[in-house]
Amino acid sequence: MSADSDLIKLYSTRILALAADIPHQERLAHPDATVKKRSPLCGSTVTVDVVMKDGRVAEYAQDVKACALGQAAASVVGSAIVGCTHQQIVEARDALKAMLKSGGPTPPAPFDGLEVLRPAADYKNRHASILLSLDAAAEATLQAQQAHSA
Repeated sequence: MSADSDLIKLYSTRILALAADIPHQERLAHPDATVKKRSPLCGSTVTVDVVMKDGRVAEYAQDVKACALGQAAASVVGSAIVGCTHQQIVEARDALKAMLKSGGPTPPAPFDGLEVLRPAADYKNRHASILLSLDAAAEATLQAQQAHSA
């Protein structure tokens, strides 16, 4: 019974609200880069399109097929990512990973909304899904930067 109530707490009203309202769900017509990431454990996928301008995300789109936790993470990322640099995205991804795996600090602003996912630290099988959006965004922004400098 305790495990069931813990799982119910994990899927809080805030997480479910985020999962129901994911921004930038349309695909971009002419992205600088597109990256699809999949969690082998649960099968969740996130596809990210980015357009970079002056080293920052100018346009962003995502196609999210994930559990509520992965959707909530994608919602926070989608709300925060426009205007960010590749380095900010990498730092947010690394901080989210540390928060989930070792109780590290909340990712820095503008990604501090990911704090809502701290209770998921106890559910290691959900970590990959939660990290998908930032993993895909980090790879896509790197590819876009490389394309611009080529």
